[in-house]
Amino acid sequence: MKRTLGTCYYPEHWSREIWEVDARRMAEAGLTWVRIGEFAWSRIEPSRGAYSFDWLDDAISVLGEAGLKVVLSTPTATPPRWMLDRHPEMLAVDVDGRARKFGSRRHYCFSHEGYKAECAQIVAKLAERYGRNPSVAAWQTDNEYGCHDTTLSYSDMARHAFRGWLRAQYPGQGNDGDIEALNKAWGNIFWSMEYNDFDQIDLPNLTVTEPNPSHVLDFRRFSSAQVVAFNKLQADIIRAYSDAPIAHNYMGRITDFDHFAIGDDLDIASWDSYPLGFLEDRIEAAPSYKRAYARQGDPDFQAFHHDLYRAVGKGRWWVMEQQPGPVNWAPYNPEPLPGMVRLWTWEAFAHGAEAVCYFRWRQAPMAQEQMHAGLLRPDSVAAPALAEAEQVYREIADAPEVTSYQSPVALIFDYEADWAWAIQPHGLGASYFDLVFDTYRALRALGLSVDILRQNADFTTYKVILAPGLMHMSDALKGALRASGATVVLGPRSGARDSSMRIPVPLPPAVPGLDVLVSRVESLRPDMQIPLKSGGTITRYHEVLEGDAEVIEETDDGQPAIVSGDCFIYVSGWLDAAAMKRVFGTVCERAGIDVVNMPDGLRRRQTGHEMFWFNYSTAPIDAFGTTFQAASVTREML
Repeated sequence: MKRTLGTCYYPEHWSREIWEVDARRMAEAGLTWVRIGEFAWSRIEPSRGAYSFDWLDDAISVLGEAGLKVVLSTPTATPPRWMLDRHPEMLAVDVDGRARKFGSRRHYCFSHEGYKAECAQIVAKLAERYGRNPSVAAWQTDNEYGCHDTTLSYSDMARHAFRGWLRAQYPGQGNDGDIEALNKAWGNIFWSMEYNDFDQIDLPNLTVTEPNPSHVLDFRRFSSAQVVAFNKLQADIIRAYSDAPIAHNYMGRITDFDHFAIGDDLDIASWDSYPLGFLEDRIEAAPSYKRAYARQGDPDFQAFHHDLYRAVGKGRWWVMEQQPGPVNWAPYNPEPLPGMVRLWTWEAFAHGAEAVCYFRWRQAPMAQEQMHAGLLRPDSVAAPALAEAEQVYREIADAPEVTSYQSPVALIFDYEADWAWAIQPHGLGASYFDLVFDTYRALRALGLSVDILRQNADFTTYKVILAPGLMHMSDALKGALRASGATVVLGPRSGARDSSMRIPVPLPPAVPGLDVLVSRVESLRPDMQIPLKSGGTITRYHEVLEGDAEVIEETDDGQPAIVSGDCFIYVSGWLDAAAMKRVFGTVCERAGIDVVNMPDGLRRRQTGHEMFWFNYSTAPIDAFGTTFQAASVTREML
């Protein structure tokens, strides 16, 4: 597999006279892919049933004649104004009961059957017309599911669909469902919340105090299933007319729907990488840390998502939107350091990306994203990132083809676990995503490449598997982990709830071969950290353990902090960075995995025959017999 580059282009935004010039410049810069169409519904179908394809035919032809490959997107993220006139009830409703409005994008509810029918029609028109067009080499469904908090909708349509979904989840005689089975699963005897009929069940918002967590978890599952069904509808239509691969572009730290389930219906996972925006907008860190990486981005955040989406795509994944300069949407939007666009691109390739596409080709002079940089300025003069993209193109021309690499270390990520933590965090700021990301960061600080896995993955080829915070663990999963032959690190909160969001008995983690149970739990204030005898602390979340498992780490007051039994190690709290690095380093070394202590800001990633070094810092780093220049990538053959 060769590494390729691309960009995102909006021919409908620009005068027809410059399309050929743009296409020629893209090809000369070494770009292969051009994504188009994701926001163009009003130009494709200006009024219902009146289609205008001539301009799109022309644009695809111009790009194809320049030797470029088109990623054609379905435009369903931006329904035109006439759509709302036809379906005024299609708008999503937020948790406070307010309907969204027209005037930006993603203004639809996934449960609205009329809107889904309209989407099916426009997707069919596009697929029928361009499914065999040789210039259309890939497809993208919709755009950024979940962005702008648009997965969960509390509309009348969602309420009706949720009740039908619940009937199917709790089946009874005929099609009525078993309401008593639901009452039992949710524990509705508490606070007299019992229902007599599924039609009595409302959506879990606007309650006097917090709603039943079991109710909320099922609503989260339902909402995710609605996104999956919406995406599958489009993918199935496209496949009827085209053999080209289909992708969707996910976002960073968007966990409201199950990306693995979406990926099951697609060929490629892609995501939209905005390192500087994410540092300010989606990462919890001290101001001094954010200042240190303000022009480079977090050294681990992009890598985490590269590995996550490689798993979602079953090995095939892209960056569909790569930040090329300042963005418009974060609290602060600095310019990247020179060299960072090149570094981000190569980091994606080091994690197995097939393509990296820059957003966007030319900066828009109008509307909401006019402060978002592109490869060109609004006056078509090259922006600084274009030269770095051209440099990467020259470098990949001489680089070997990508070969896969399986790490000996794996980290399980589960979307339902994130929902469960969000529903019942038990402490301010305690989130599953942060726990898993802290674990990933510690492994990267040990110089390790990491594979991220879903729950039903094949575990048998790994030496160490980590599953922190995996709130529900089925017996099948526990058995598969035990049979894998790996050292398995669990906790905290692993197995803490059953599938209905209830505390299970026997008490968690209830893992065969590990004689321990969690007898009590507490969340910790930031100034209440619990020291460990061997160094570091437990922070945020702490569990009190009972049982005869071997104690391998204690708190300063002599309480079990980490225990082991059979192939399992259980960690009874959220370890700070120092403790994570020390504990996981020891686990890996005992499993025969080499680790190294990476200097702050320096990370590495291995492929089948290459080792990449990424210096995210603003100064050169002397380490491992090499000087790694600031904001740079170093590649060596193995």
